[in-house]
Amino acid sequence: MTGRKTPLLLLTMMLVFARGWSDQSAGGDRPESRFREESRPVQEKGRISSAINSSDRVIIHRLSGPVTLDGRIEEDAWNGAASLSLVMQTPEFGGPPSEQTDVLFGFDDDYLYIGARLFDSEPDKIQAPSKKRDYMQGDTEWFGIVLDTFNDKENGLAFYTTPTGLRFDGAIFNDGVPAGPDSMPINLSWNTFWDVETLVDDRGWFAEMRIPFSSLRFQDRGGQVVMGLIATRYIPRKNESDIFPAIPPNWGMFSQWKCSRACEVELEGVRSRNPLYITPYALAGYGQSYDLNEAETAYIRDNQPTLEAGLDIKYGLTSNLTLDLTVNTDFAQVEADDVQVNLTRYSLFFPEKRLFFQERSSIFDFTFGGPTQLFYSRTIGLHDDKMVRIYGGARLVGRMGGWDIGFLDMQTAPMDDLSSENFGVLRIRRRVFNPYSYVGGLLTSRSGTDGSYNVVYGLDSQTRISENDYILLAWAQSFDRDRPVSSRFLDIARFRLGWERRTNKGLGGMFTIGRRGPDYDPGMGFEMLEDYWVIGNSILYGWLPGADSPLQSHNVSNTTRMIFRNEDGGLRTLHLQPGWEFSAKSGWFGHFSLMLQRESLTELFELSDDVSVPVGDYTFFGFQGIVMTPMSRMLNAMVSAEAGEFYDGSRLSLGITPNWTVADDISLSGFYQYNRVVFPDRSLAFTAHIARIKLEATLSTAFTASAFLQYNSAVSAVIANIRLRFNPREGTDLYLVINESFYTDRNREVPPLPPYGSRAVMIKYSTTFNF
Repeated sequence: MTGRKTPLLLLTMMLVFARGWSDQSAGGDRPESRFREESRPVQEKGRISSAINSSDRVIIHRLSGPVTLDGRIEEDAWNGAASLSLVMQTPEFGGPPSEQTDVLFGFDDDYLYIGARLFDSEPDKIQAPSKKRDYMQGDTEWFGIVLDTFNDKENGLAFYTTPTGLRFDGAIFNDGVPAGPDSMPINLSWNTFWDVETLVDDRGWFAEMRIPFSSLRFQDRGGQVVMGLIATRYIPRKNESDIFPAIPPNWGMFSQWKCSRACEVELEGVRSRNPLYITPYALAGYGQSYDLNEAETAYIRDNQPTLEAGLDIKYGLTSNLTLDLTVNTDFAQVEADDVQVNLTRYSLFFPEKRLFFQERSSIFDFTFGGPTQLFYSRTIGLHDDKMVRIYGGARLVGRMGGWDIGFLDMQTAPMDDLSSENFGVLRIRRRVFNPYSYVGGLLTSRSGTDGSYNVVYGLDSQTRISENDYILLAWAQSFDRDRPVSSRFLDIARFRLGWERRTNKGLGGMFTIGRRGPDYDPGMGFEMLEDYWVIGNSILYGWLPGADSPLQSHNVSNTTRMIFRNEDGGLRTLHLQPGWEFSAKSGWFGHFSLMLQRESLTELFELSDDVSVPVGDYTFFGFQGIVMTPMSRMLNAMVSAEAGEFYDGSRLSLGITPNWTVADDISLSGFYQYNRVVFPDRSLAFTAHIARIKLEATLSTAFTASAFLQYNSAVSAVIANIRLRFNPREGTDLYLVINESFYTDRNREVPPLPPYGSRAVMIKYSTTFNF
């Protein structure tokens, strides 16, 4: 294990969407609809059925009158609106939903409107514990849509809400397929301008969404716009998800985000908008930190008053291209990374949380498998875990003709021994052969005022050869000041050839072969290892049982990975991991696997300053298990364990992640991990404790408060954070943030550590002007 914590939403989706299989289709009498279908109509008494194929196209018509956004859905304009019929996706795919759901669509000159009547025969059992922005866990009801605005069958924008009227939005990429076991195919930090109002009564709950066309980048061909559409409802107490169109749960936990299976919808008479948003911010704060003096005999306190101002500008150049400009970019309100313990020989990956890098960030994706990326945005503005001032920059994303285009240029300030640097990225990609295949290229440039430079180019492609099978190719080379151009062709190169079968029903899996040359150095990328070549595969066979089974899904799998040294061709790592995974209709989830590992160490492997593994060859066995209680419960938890041999010793890692909805709008979550490594023959041992606790309160959809505390025994440090956010409308934010870090063992070093590492208080206000 890498010590990385699986994101909570990822765990929720594992329970909600990895569901059962049936061959039945939804049916029933429905009210009249104004949908008109372009290809193969599938209707139920005039209403668009969930059984419509993803190749069919339907028309959404203009509303006949005005709509007041109040959650009531009572205006005359809704009477003739297009209406969708959902089908149960889980636990019994194809069956009729247990509760009636009416989803209505329409538009006017400025907005896309969605109305949802979410009837419930037991309205007193409706679950909605939070009003927090972007809260979407397994203990809350939700309704939402996904719009593939460019109809590229790969990317989408998600808009969800709950009975409390909160807003959840995100940017889906890679056709809803995770890049790795701990990753998510959605960018949760993406936010845009839209509104929602909800109402709860004795019939159920109701939602009205209003999404400005100016918030949606799309292709407008003479007033005709074609998008992909998916609509979903989730009822937690029944572990039930209903969906339109009828997308089966074959792709596991993220089937509701499968953009390639979305229904095409057409809007006539819609014109693109070229909005201009100007967002100034002002920040004031005060910080203190301690630095070691030149003689290294004592720590000196450094007081740091702060007064900053900056500006962000967003302009829609065309319906397909968006330009972002930023001056004195600030990310002071971004939450801290989770502390991790690394017991592997791989670098740890931390996700990007800064909003400026989020919009359509998937266009910059260029992966060699897992978290390995040719462009990793955290290389900009961060150095040795310290923030580096960003003077400013520009970003351009969108589409020109058949090409997806991404451009980024940022300039950072000098800090310590780091010179001022310029970071540039250019990404182009074009669909070929079919809507699910592409070829592309990426260029990165990192140059400093001290004369240093690093330039990398890459070429990649994805070719869909059947419904679930894809061939992946990626190639890159790097050039920089410290490596001569005369380096051998493959020494400065990185490549990958892969095959993927993207399904959790029947046979699925992947195969990959790749190599990283000894002189390959992506100055703006992320790599887990250096100087190696790898062969790996993951084979899975999954079942989606029917109504008589207590299981929604289960599978057997095996992962094999062989990593070799380039220098002598010797085996560096062999990893075998057969396992079994299940998801029950009751909401329980489990994963159990055995592990065989062989490691060849050519240098010391350090776990801490006092504990290391000597050079040599090692073979060891272990066990890994994860069990999750139903996420629909107000009190739920995940428990994990890993135990067995570890090099010439043994290892035990235990973890628990509890989540408790104490009351409406108050939640308490935690994490504890115990790691113990013992080498009895060498009388050495390593123990590490990681603990986190977070208290959140949502007084309204506009005001949230959180307190966060985390402890890492490996460095005897505690980090505390208090964050208050007032967000009366999209684009206007007031933050109050208090941070402090302190040491639990000041005498573990000489000279003794200071009473605290750093402390800071900050208040930040930003507002957006729309022109």
